[in-house]
Amino acid sequence: MSVKLDLYKIFWEVAKSGSLSKGAKNLYMTQPAVSQAIHQLEEELGIRLFTRIPRGVVLTNEGKILFEHVSSAMNLIKLGEIKLAESKNLMSGVLRVGVGDTISKYYLLPYLESFHKEYPNIKLNIINRTTLEICQLLKSGEVDIGICNLPIRDSALNVIKLMDIQDIFVCGKKYKYLTYKKLSFEELAQLPLILLEGKANSRQYVEKFLLSRGLRIEPEIELGSHDLLLEFAKINLGISCVIREFSKDYLERKVLYQVKLIEEIPKRSIGVSFLKSVSLSSAAKKFIQYLENEDS
Repeated sequence: MSVKLDLYKIFWEVAKSGSLSKGAKNLYMTQPAVSQAIHQLEEELGIRLFTRIPRGVVLTNEGKILFEHVSSAMNLIKLGEIKLAESKNLMSGVLRVGVGDTISKYYLLPYLESFHKEYPNIKLNIINRTTLEICQLLKSGEVDIGICNLPIRDSALNVIKLMDIQDIFVCGKKYKYLTYKKLSFEELAQLPLILLEGKANSRQYVEKFLLSRGLRIEPEIELGSHDLLLEFAKINLGISCVIREFSKDYLERKVLYQVKLIEEIPKRSIGVSFLKSVSLSSAAKKFIQYLENEDS
């Protein structure tokens, strides 16, 4: 049985006010139009919904049953409209962000802190994954935005560049002598290297560059996080490939030292990505504005 929602809305308003004329006034309609709508609804349902009395109308027993359910539906619709308005004004809602551990710790935290202070009623759902996994989460609708290592080449995603980062090699005090000159790639390959695990976007970027220079590297140690790269180099287990911008504290305190190469690895970027085919929520749009205005 298919009855238009606007007929139920008219029925609901007349039942609440107990009058066709008052219902028409509340709905900004003419009384004949309201009477016709009620008649149409009764015809389609095959029951009488109102009984006329001198001062208006009252619900029949069948009308009371329908009114109970229509009231629940209308109240839910109104609640939905309120929730939408709150979400639009960032008074409620959820922001789901996919991000890697390293970017989360060394880049994203200040933005999350500022955003949460300004919009405390937006629930933050942070999912830590690799760049490749984040792209899959975006396409499956499990996160709204992803903060990833670039480049990302996926026609389904929009990508906005946020900041440049530089991959470097660092060592502890045991290998400090390596910092006194610039090393060739061949000399680098002979060292005990510590790299991220093979599926990491950062690892693949560095390996691809070195391969373009005719060098294939084989690490002695593979690790799952940037923090471990720093700590393993600190205790002299080898030479770690890290991100300079995320290693400043270690370098400034001279806990670690940069091993310079005859040619720097080209800079790459961090960016925010999201689906082209789906409109961003108000919370996601506002958070991207935070990220884009980092220098303001």
